[in-house]
Amino acid sequence: MNKERNFTPDIIVASPGRINFIGGHTDYNNGFVLPAAIDKKIKFEFCKNNTDHICNIYSKNYGKSLVVNLKQVKPSKENWENYILGVLHQLLKRSDRIKGFDCIITSELAIGSGLSSSAALECGFAFGINELFQLNISKLEIAKLSRDAEHEYVGTKCGIMDQYASVFGEKDKVLFLDCKSLEYELIPMNLNDYKILILNTNVEHNLSTSNYNQRREQCEQGVKIIKQKYPKVNSLRDVDLKTLKNVKNDLPELIYQRCLYIIQENERVQNAAQFLAKDDLNNFGKLLYECHEGLRYQYEISCAELDYLVDFSKDKEYVLGSRMMGGGFGGCTVNIVQSDHVDQYIKDISKAYHTKFNITLDAFLVTPSQGTHQEIVHAKKE
Repeated sequence: MNKERNFTPDIIVASPGRINFIGGHTDYNNGFVLPAAIDKKIKFEFCKNNTDHICNIYSKNYGKSLVVNLKQVKPSKENWENYILGVLHQLLKRSDRIKGFDCIITSELAIGSGLSSSAALECGFAFGINELFQLNISKLEIAKLSRDAEHEYVGTKCGIMDQYASVFGEKDKVLFLDCKSLEYELIPMNLNDYKILILNTNVEHNLSTSNYNQRREQCEQGVKIIKQKYPKVNSLRDVDLKTLKNVKNDLPELIYQRCLYIIQENERVQNAAQFLAKDDLNNFGKLLYECHEGLRYQYEISCAELDYLVDFSKDKEYVLGSRMMGGGFGGCTVNIVQSDHVDQYIKDISKAYHTKFNITLDAFLVTPSQGTHQEIVHAKKE
């Protein structure tokens, strides 16, 4: 697609990134998570192009175009294209009503930052095609097919959390999501005089080539061993601390630590939801620190840059909590910081971080926001 062409969209879709306050890596273990959609998003402009099967997709951020023949959808060597192609593949399995279209994509989300730009891309694209061609696919199915697209075309065996949060998020609320039943509760987030500060290490990760899939395999290995003594166990969600202790001698130490982290983290998420519902931000913040320690030492998916940012905050009484987010080995930390101290804290931590790693830190504030939705489009002139 020529990016300079006169493009008047039929529909515009906004799909947000997400933050996960707590519940790191519990989603693919059928556990609990506490995410929220945020006010940083990807915008999609769609219009039908009156062809039967040619789709022109242009990414403003990459400055690249993708031309897709709907009769020949297959994986690409370009990683970003596979998120689009995977979603198209899933949609085509569900409907024969999709025809040619043009799409322009503009993102406010940094790739590999831990804000789940991939889920926003998948869900926003699926949502837009669903609306453009009136496919009548439910929001839950959009989340599921987007997850499946990432499994099959990208190779990241992610859970459902990112896609679920991107689709179902609501303004000023967090989702307390049970990844086993897919039931959720919306909890108001009353920050009072605190703000949510995101610090991007600018250390990029790529989940499909990192140890993300390996961690999932290690949890599955633990479940397989535990199941030999406890046949009803099908995931770590079915395991409590007493059961894990009973099989500790049967588990390799590394596998035991992985399992222990997940079981403890599920408990932390449930406690965090209760604290948030009571507006108890102090105890909520303490759980963020506990989560990071578990990810750092038990699950071993942190890195020096993330640890430095979290450690830097610990003696600051105006910071209630901090932890790494996302798949690991880079990306962002989420921090709960008193409003009056935000600006000075950003200056202090940015300077210290640059001195330590010679990397420029990106810092920005986010708020819980509406999930993937269609924006108002002014009627086309005849």
